[in-house]
Amino acid sequence: MIEQMIGFVGAGQMALALASGFVNSGKVAGRQILAFDPSVESTQRFHSKIAGSTIVDANSVLIEKCEIIFIATKPQVMKQVYAEMSGRFSERHLVVSIVAGIEIAALAKGLGTTNVIRVMPNTPCLIGKGAVGFSLGESVDKRHRGVVQGLLDTVGISCEVSESLLNVVTGLSGSGPAYVFEMIEALSDGAVRMGLPRDVATKLAAQTLYGAAAMVLETAVHPGALKDQVASPGGTTIAGLYALEKGALRGTLMSAVEAATKRSIELGQSDR
Repeated sequence: MIEQMIGFVGAGQMALALASGFVNSGKVAGRQILAFDPSVESTQRFHSKIAGSTIVDANSVLIEKCEIIFIATKPQVMKQVYAEMSGRFSERHLVVSIVAGIEIAALAKGLGTTNVIRVMPNTPCLIGKGAVGFSLGESVDKRHRGVVQGLLDTVGISCEVSESLLNVVTGLSGSGPAYVFEMIEALSDGAVRMGLPRDVATKLAAQTLYGAAAMVLETAVHPGALKDQVASPGGTTIAGLYALEKGALRGTLMSAVEAATKRSIELGQSDR
């Protein structure tokens, strides 16, 4: 269990997902969590879900009360956040940003601190199955890194990467759930075409992807080797794999990650 107080600038869905993960893991007590959001609806939902948490009336209060501050707002409101918080941080503070597209250097300049970690979460964090990438600012020490990674791991798995690769994380795990939803829908459509009821087809398709992903993570066997274990000579699986190769599934998925990565870079540059 960590001892620091944790503040959230923004109390929307992702802030709620992170705070829920922290508390449910036992690493943080609800009384250690504070949040500010101008939306009454968001703060009421946050407070009702995080038992013992405190809703404050200004971002500046979070600096007074908390050592770790998560910034979970939309990029377009960051100028206001900078105005309220810049110059108020000390060495005891650590800022963790999940704001899309804003680089560590810009955050450090706007907030007046280099003790910043930038995080790229994804929507499965909402159910504790996230895949999160994070990058460290120049002043972040090993202790703070360990604390934050421990917190992020409560909502899934986390991997440290250099900031230059966070756009790739965006293209892979940030956008990736949409690719998987598309695959589940397509597999379900194929099964419906061949006669399965829709509800059965969708349930089996989703569980198949879920189970296959779990095998990769839990066995640490290369996915190509796991694929070969399923594909017996002259069997049904190799026939299906041949159809996927003819349809260029592998190349299409690689292109999807590339396209999303490039778009993430473009969006980041447009915000400068």
